[in-house]
Amino acid sequence: MSGLFGIFLCLACEMQAAVRPVAATPVDVELVLAVDASRSMDPEESELQRAGYVEALRSPEFLDAVRRGPHGRIAVAYFAWAADIRPESVVSWHVIEDEASAAAFAAKLESAPRDTFRATSISAALIYAAGLFETGGHDGLRRVIDVSGDGPNNRGGPVTEARDAVLARGIVINGLPILVRPSQGVLELDRYYAECVTGGPGSFVLPIRTREEFAVAIRRKLVMEVSGAQPEPAIVKTQGRPAVDCARTYRDPRFFGDPDFPPGP
Repeated sequence: MSGLFGIFLCLACEMQAAVRPVAATPVDVELVLAVDASRSMDPEESELQRAGYVEALRSPEFLDAVRRGPHGRIAVAYFAWAADIRPESVVSWHVIEDEASAAAFAAKLESAPRDTFRATSISAALIYAAGLFETGGHDGLRRVIDVSGDGPNNRGGPVTEARDAVLARGIVINGLPILVRPSQGVLELDRYYAECVTGGPGSFVLPIRTREEFAVAIRRKLVMEVSGAQPEPAIVKTQGRPAVDCARTYRDPRFFGDPDFPPGP
């Protein structure tokens, strides 16, 4: 199965590379923002998540981090995902190098659709995000996927196989697990993201535990991704705790009996 993810990813990249411009624009980082639009995200959480990104992109701290890079510019794309990718949510690549370009991208996010959908396929989000890097015409010193969500993978292929296929391409995956009201089925979503979703040099997981933390955490995360900085390592007691079961298909009890959301193993 892991080979199958690699084949799909390579085929997607080859088809997309055919339209890639010959002269790529150098940037400090190519960043894909992949945000959870599943129905486990209540309306307030979805709005706080959106507003957090918009506010962060307009913040002086973010713009200062962009300007301090070797090239002084980055490339950013955005999409929402649930069981699959929501095409109407995609905000294509934008180069951010000053206040005006940051505001233009933030305005696109602000006006993007706010609908939510069933199920959570982190694996589909990772594969789609990786393919986007071949469509933008940028040459980044780093390529980073920033995936946020409030639940574990419960649709599509195994998340670890998707993750490994993405990491094999030299792409870093960071995580923003939302623990305000996480989906039922996994008790420690921050550990799940750390052990099953993220990876690559300098990768990190930055959990959000309260509604008040959204704006600050998202701004901090974007600044770290642009600058390449890392958070202080957290000390986590693991003795006597079972490893996270990344292969298990978790299921939210709210969808029991839903024919479009069949039970996992």
